[in-house]
Amino acid sequence: MKLYLNIFIAFFRSGMLGFGGGPSAIPLVHKEVVGTFKWMNDEEFSDVLALGNTLPGPINTKMAGYIGYRVGGIRGLIVALIAAIFPTVLLMLALLTSFNQFRDNPRVQGMTDAVVPIVGVMMGVLTWSFLKKAKNGLGWKNGIILLFVSIICIVVLHIHPGIVIGVLLVGALILPEKKNKMEVKVEGKSESL
Repeated sequence: MKLYLNIFIAFFRSGMLGFGGGPSAIPLVHKEVVGTFKWMNDEEFSDVLALGNTLPGPINTKMAGYIGYRVGGIRGLIVALIAAIFPTVLLMLALLTSFNQFRDNPRVQGMTDAVVPIVGVMMGVLTWSFLKKAKNGLGWKNGIILLFVSIICIVVLHIHPGIVIGVLLVGALILPEKKNKMEVKVEGKSESL
C-alpha cells in the first residue's frame, strides 16, 4: 500500500508543479523517479523519455503510465495516471473561470510568459545531466556529434523529432551488437565472437 501512495505522491507533485505542460513536468518527474524514490537510474529514465516522445499524447501521462506499471504493475499504472491527471483537472476547474476573466491583464500575461524561460532552464539542466552520463556510454565526442546532428535534423531540416528519436533508438539497438563482436586470436587463428 505504501508503494502506491508513493507512486501517487510522485506523479501528483510533478503534475501539480508542472505548470506549462509536458516539458516543464519532465524534470520534476525525473527528480521524483530518479532522485527521491530511486525507481530508475538516469539511463533508464532517458530511455523512457525517448520512448514517450515518440508516442502521441501528453508526455507526463505516458511516462506516468509506464513508470507506474513498471514499479507497481497494473495498479501502479492506474494510480500513476490518476495522480498525473488529477492536478490538471482540479486546476482547470478552479482556475479556468478566473483566468478567463483576467487573461488580458498584463500581470497575468507576464506570469504566463515567465514560464517559458524557466522551462528552458529546467530542460537545459536535464540535457546537461544526460550529456554528462553520455560520457560513460557513447563518449563525449560521439555524444556531442549525435547532439548536433539531431539539432540540425530537427531545426534546419525540419524532420519531426519522433522520427529522429526513432532512428536513434534503432541505432541504439544495433550498436550493442557491433560492440559485442570482437575478434579473438586463438592459436594463430582469428575468430569473431
